[in-house]
Amino acid sequence: MWQMKFNVGTRVPSVRPVELPLRAKRGVVADKRPTRARAAPFRATTLGAAPRPAFRSMGGFEEVPTGTCQEMCPAGELALRRRQGRLHVLERGPPEQAVKEYSRPAAGKERSRPEELRPPPVLLATVRHLLGEAARWRPDVSVAEQCAFVTDRLRAVRLDLTVQRASGLPCAAVLERSLVYLLRAGHQLCGEPPARFDAHLHRAQVQECFAVLRRAYRDEEEDRAAAEPLFQALFLLYNLGSPDALWQILGLPHHIRASPELSTARAISLAYLERNFARFFRLARELPYLQSCALHPHVAGARRLALHTFSHGFSSRNCRYPLDCLARLLATDSLKEAEALCQAQGLTILEGSVVFQKGSFKDSDPLNHRPSFLLVDGKWGETTLHEFTEGICS
Repeated sequence: MWQMKFNVGTRVPSVRPVELPLRAKRGVVADKRPTRARAAPFRATTLGAAPRPAFRSMGGFEEVPTGTCQEMCPAGELALRRRQGRLHVLERGPPEQAVKEYSRPAAGKERSRPEELRPPPVLLATVRHLLGEAARWRPDVSVAEQCAFVTDRLRAVRLDLTVQRASGLPCAAVLERSLVYLLRAGHQLCGEPPARFDAHLHRAQVQECFAVLRRAYRDEEEDRAAAEPLFQALFLLYNLGSPDALWQILGLPHHIRASPELSTARAISLAYLERNFARFFRLARELPYLQSCALHPHVAGARRLALHTFSHGFSSRNCRYPLDCLARLLATDSLKEAEALCQAQGLTILEGSVVFQKGSFKDSDPLNHRPSFLLVDGKWGETTLHEFTEGICS
């Protein structure tokens, strides 16, 4: 080793030898860098094949468990909840069909064992059960209670996928069905009070499900899922007005961007950004049921922006706008709903017409989301949720 020393006033540096440690002189150099432990190789059986590991290695740094539970609820959890009397009314028999409940991961908590994790095929069967038997209407269970149960069990399904680092088409098939239920439940319960339906938590779960699903799509670049265009369109509609969501959609392959589902979703997004509310609500009327569920959280805000725009564009003391025309334009279910919407914004109703004045418009509290029959519920057919889901998912 040599150390450079610069003398003042000279351009050529002078060098002098530096005394090395005794161990370096003898040819032994100490390396204080931490060493990484190597993963032990799996032992082959007498038949020459390696047994399926309970934990698989991720690049030699981390071991990821592989689920071995073949039931919807692990035996240990089922026995514990049965002793404690914590089986939900939707899980009681006959036949008894318990489903693993969600348990929040915490620091210091023991890592999930393979026998506590369900592999993707079992998770798919679990989601189908939740959207079939568990989501069936029952007179003794309210819609809000039923949604709370199914949503909790779907969170446990996503957690099992995350712990096992599942990806690709098997993961996408599970998440697509989960999103169908979450989007539908979000519209059904949007009018419930916060004590019965937490809209903020529900939205966070939908966004989490979208993120994991779109990541699973990216893992299968060669063999794309058949339902990907639909769920990419749902992602854009659910995040209407978000520049980041629109930018992500524009980065998709051309054959997906050119699909009818995404073309319609982009047209609605463009109409919203351009404040072309006549075109926005006309396209919203033509949307299928599931896309309407994804768009519905933005309908109240779009109506408020439309009234704000009309108050500035049609501001006049002598100008009158027919209320029935406004109700058709904003796609409200009735004239009474359109009248209440105008009055909430400070607009005056005179003889069945709206008086738009820029000074009278007021920024009230955020409008309450209510279920819409014209834009959403009226598009639901006679099919069951399970049949509807299996018809559109991968």
